[in-house]
Amino acid sequence: MKTVKNLLFVLLFAVSATVSAQQKISVSFTDVPVEQAIQKIESASAYKFYFDKTWFKQAGNVSANFTATDVNTVLESIFSQTNLNYFIDGDRIILTQNSVIYDQLPNDYFSDNPKAKPVAETAKPVFFNERGSDADDDTVALVGKEKSENDKTSIITGYVRDAASGQGVPGVLLSVKGTTIDAVTDDSGFYALKVPSGAQTIEIKSLNHVQASKKIVAYGNGKLDFRVTENPNMLKEVIVHMNDKATFKTAVTGVTNIDVENIKTIPLVLGERDIFRVATTLPGIKTAGEGSAGFNVRGGKEDQNLILLDEAVLYNPSHFLGFFSAVNPFTTGSAMIYKGSIPAEFGGRLSSVFDITTKKAETTKFSGEGNIGPVTSNLALNIPIVKGKSGLVIGGRATYSGWILRSLKNSDLQNSRASFYDGIVKYTHQLSEKDDLELMGYYSHDDFSITSDSLYKYDNRLASLKWNHRFNNKHRGSLIVTNSEYKFHIEYDASNPNSFDFGYKIDETQLAFKLRYQLSEKHKLSYGLNSKLYQIRPGYLDPLGSESLMVPIDIQKEKGLESGAFVSDDFEPNDKWLISVGLRYSYYMALGSSVQRTYQAGLPKNEGTVTGERTFGNNEVIKTFGGLEPRLSARYLISDGFSVKAGFDQTYQYIHLLSSNTTQSPTATWKLSDLNVDPQLSRQFSLGFYKNLADDVYELSLEGYYKRSENILDYKVGAQLLLNEHVETELLQGEGKSYGFELLLKKNTGRLNGWIGYTYSRSFIKLDSRFDDERVNNGDYFPSNFDKPHDFSAVLNYKLTKRYSFSANMAYQTGRPVTYPIGTYMYNGIEFTMYSDRNQFRIPDYFRVDIGVNIEGNHKIKKLAHSFWNFSIYNVLGRNNPYSVFFVTESGQIKAYKTSIFSIPVPTLTYNFKF
Repeated sequence: MKTVKNLLFVLLFAVSATVSAQQKISVSFTDVPVEQAIQKIESASAYKFYFDKTWFKQAGNVSANFTATDVNTVLESIFSQTNLNYFIDGDRIILTQNSVIYDQLPNDYFSDNPKAKPVAETAKPVFFNERGSDADDDTVALVGKEKSENDKTSIITGYVRDAASGQGVPGVLLSVKGTTIDAVTDDSGFYALKVPSGAQTIEIKSLNHVQASKKIVAYGNGKLDFRVTENPNMLKEVIVHMNDKATFKTAVTGVTNIDVENIKTIPLVLGERDIFRVATTLPGIKTAGEGSAGFNVRGGKEDQNLILLDEAVLYNPSHFLGFFSAVNPFTTGSAMIYKGSIPAEFGGRLSSVFDITTKKAETTKFSGEGNIGPVTSNLALNIPIVKGKSGLVIGGRATYSGWILRSLKNSDLQNSRASFYDGIVKYTHQLSEKDDLELMGYYSHDDFSITSDSLYKYDNRLASLKWNHRFNNKHRGSLIVTNSEYKFHIEYDASNPNSFDFGYKIDETQLAFKLRYQLSEKHKLSYGLNSKLYQIRPGYLDPLGSESLMVPIDIQKEKGLESGAFVSDDFEPNDKWLISVGLRYSYYMALGSSVQRTYQAGLPKNEGTVTGERTFGNNEVIKTFGGLEPRLSARYLISDGFSVKAGFDQTYQYIHLLSSNTTQSPTATWKLSDLNVDPQLSRQFSLGFYKNLADDVYELSLEGYYKRSENILDYKVGAQLLLNEHVETELLQGEGKSYGFELLLKKNTGRLNGWIGYTYSRSFIKLDSRFDDERVNNGDYFPSNFDKPHDFSAVLNYKLTKRYSFSANMAYQTGRPVTYPIGTYMYNGIEFTMYSDRNQFRIPDYFRVDIGVNIEGNHKIKKLAHSFWNFSIYNVLGRNNPYSVFFVTESGQIKAYKTSIFSIPVPTLTYNFKF
């Protein structure tokens, strides 16, 4: 053995003795293929390269400029973004793929515990290229390139794409077989997975795709894309999920991913798939009542939710007075809801973020899907433009009947009419391996008439442009431009002198940069900045018709610029801890032109306390606000399936919704912070426990939160909000607090699946002042309009066969607060009604049960279209749930009446198709 060692060392010494001193090289090249760069080096020096030309297919282009530079520096530069290594032997340069050629062995190479040996030996090694790899094939993917100082771990990054469409697939779980190491793809299908160097098996799991595995050899950090095949079983089991272990693995509390494809099995009113209605079945998300627009998340007001559609703000998320969602489910790809530990990239709202993204176009084949229901019909088409590069998604939806209003028991509504439609177009284009473009346009329109002489119209218009760029495997980013507009319009035409045309509009334009950087194995950075310009026309009223005697009114326009910069770091010090630290700084400027009143300090804002007016020119700064918004969350793994998380976030909100109704209505208006209205501020603490049971079949979570708010908007009694030039005189700003806990049990697989949720929550507001007209309930905390302590929901689906399933919903909520008349009193001989403290009483509790039957079409591969029938009965028990309570005086007595939206069972048959 000793003789063999001596012989090896002699041979190695002989080889190394032939290596001459390295030459200095002067060479330059701009965006040329690596093979061409090598040829230029050969021309400029005495070196000769040896390689296989097939290695350069995915090597990319390089640019460099060297003057009298040693060859090692030159080669390290041009091969830095490839999987190629090199070995210099005199004037010969030998290239290798992935592995390193060693010219000497470690001293203890032949000992029992070697420190340096080949990374792995595998059968059928085939280098993985960036076009993707089918899972479950018999080849081995070689990733990265070996370094002489071998690392124990390697970071693999890449995309999981659908094999048919080429689109990135979000929510896919990738794990290293035999370990607890895993990662989940983001919205674009991107993942980053830290694996032990050497031979490994990567398992790919997705609820919508066939599970698969792939053998790899990790030499070092590198890129690896996967292609997955869609699951042919169209009747999926899990409806809302966070994909296996992702819920308890992440550091974020209060986040939910709605599986948009599978909400079709939930029995909702009139058979409509509705992302927002499904969201309200989850703990912590409520509405003020049945058929109401807007959401109350963890005790927050409706205006405290940021609803994004492809990064553009959707100001009114509902059609038909709140009965239907304004987001088309057939064109929606994903929907993430953050109600705690809101990431630092989001700002401008206090309670939640609904981050909704539209499907990317499938660029290989034409396809479509849609449905026909009793009230609406929907059609979405996928149209390839350039095969493998670009495509178009087009979706349209419209209602064709106003019978629903005529069927309600309210006689005032039976002569009403209503209609709506919406359309969306999204174009995607793969510009290069590193660049892709997304362009989206959306428009919705509603019009309804409650009385024969009034016509209400409101519209949403959105546009977004997103350019995604990958700088390298560690660094990528997006440039985003968006525009959002919401407006409503009311025509009152009674052929009399009071006829008028009244309208309102808000317009928002945003520019944003968002970037992500894999700093190291332990640090993942996100950073960026954004700025948005608000322009509001608060209201105008014009006479309608030649006979109208109405005086024209045009409230002065409002303008504001809100900007923000953020940075966050997901830090993983070890396998147990994951810490997410974020910091956002927001800055807001109220801009002219404007005339702003000034009032006496410390006194109520009214006509009697006005001290003067200040005039501001166009784009002149009226007032500025700003502050730091820290975000902190942490996760600790108690065991493989059990984690605890805690979070804190602080947020500012510079825009406010003004509405005299209990719930958000189409005629609610938005008001910017200015000289007399301060921004809202919120601080939330959250704590959660998460447990996966029975091999991840069940997920159990318990989350608690406590939130304090400042400058929450409310109104004086009898406030006049519309067409008020000095609306600040009608506003009150006070403190808010909310707290509660949320329990959720989900079953992800099996014949019976779904979830059961329970929320206990309280929401209070405090309006205190030394002046009577600004103090409510003696300055004490009182329940907000949406304070509902108990909320229970169950969404269940039983899969009888692969084609037949049964589903059911059950919902129970405490009745919302209301102010009741409690007596009368005489003043100057006139009788007046005495009311209770604000929100002292409650309307009756809400309880509803829905059932549904789902029938899939046959699973033949060759057929014109795949069909899906849904028969559901909404409110099957026919419970007369109250929407509101109102009081009238009859024969000298005050009598209470309640109104209901659906007081009878509502059956629906909907046909869905997909081709």
